[in-house]
This record gives sequence, C-alpha cells and structure tokens, in this order.
Amino acid sequence: MSLFLVVLAGAAVLFLFGLSRVPPGIKVTVLTAPPVAVVMWLLDVVFGRRAVAVAVGAVFLVVLVALNGLLAHPRLPPWAKPVVFGTVPGAALAWLLVVTADDTLKDPGEDPCSMYHGGTGVSEVFPPRAYCRFGDGGTLDLAPGTQVVFWVCFTGSVVLLALGLAWAVRDPRAVVRRFHRADRG
Repeated sequence: MSLFLVVLAGAAVLFLFGLSRVPPGIKVTVLTAPPVAVVMWLLDVVFGRRAVAVAVGAVFLVVLVALNGLLAHPRLPPWAKPVVFGTVPGAALAWLLVVTADDTLKDPGEDPCSMYHGGTGVSEVFPPRAYCRFGDGGTLDLAPGTQVVFWVCFTGSVVLLALGLAWAVRDPRAVVRRFHRADRG
C-alpha cells in the first residue's frame, strides 16, 4: 500500500510539472513541502520534540524563500538547479542515515552497538553523528562515510541557497512573481 501511495504521489508531481499554467513557485512548494511535513510529524508525534518540529518548519520557510530566490535569479548557471535539487535531498537523506545508525529506538540489546561492538549507541542531531560509547570512554563512529556525504551535500546546498536568499532580499518581487501565473492579464 505504501508503495502505491508513493507511486501515486510521484504521478501527481509529474502531472503538476506538466501543467504550464501552474506557477513555478507553487510547483517548488508542492515538491518540497511533503517530506518536510513528514519530518515535522515524526519529530512532534513520534519523538515528542515539538520545539524541534517548529524549528524545522521555520527553517523550511527560509529555505523555500531562498530556493525560489535562487530559481528567480536571472543569471542562474545551468548546473545550479540540478545541484541544489540533488544536494538538499542528499543532505537530508545522509543526515537521516547518520542519526539513525545507532538504532537507539530498537529494543535494548538489539542495536548495532550492543549486538556487535559491546557498547551503548549514541546519536547527535547536529552536527549529525552516531557512535558507540564503550565503558572505558572510547568511541567508535558508526557512519563516517555518510557523515562526509552529509557535509559535502550540506555545504553545497547552503552556498547555493545563500545565493538565492541574497537574491530574494535584493529583488523580492522576482520571488513573488514565481507564485503568480504568467498568463494573468
């Protein structure tokens, strides 16, 4: 059933992108909002971290303005759009893989630190890090390669989104125009 819903959502997104009369700002919002809403729901309902969920929502609004500012930039290099649409989800996925590498939500004794390394699993949200802590004070990183992927994607997306935010501040009307239909009279 979940796979069906994902395929259905993908088809809806493709249909939305095929409609030329839908403003590009709305398309970007529809594409980016659902994953953020899921993360906010998980943070609030599953983990009980409402303040973190609200902070994620606030950051999303800033990123949405920055992304629309970047896409409204008149001299946007051709490589910038695929890079930003690749690095932002790449950073989010790498972050998720890092912070869940210790599987501390599993039953005690079933996480990789207890089962394979004889330690206690610890994860830090930001900067993302998951490691095993041993009784003698030593640690073992669980996802060092994924941490590198996170930092590469995070840095690339922050640089491009900062450019977009600077353009949005410089020309806010260009960002607002992305939310209006072009064929309006």
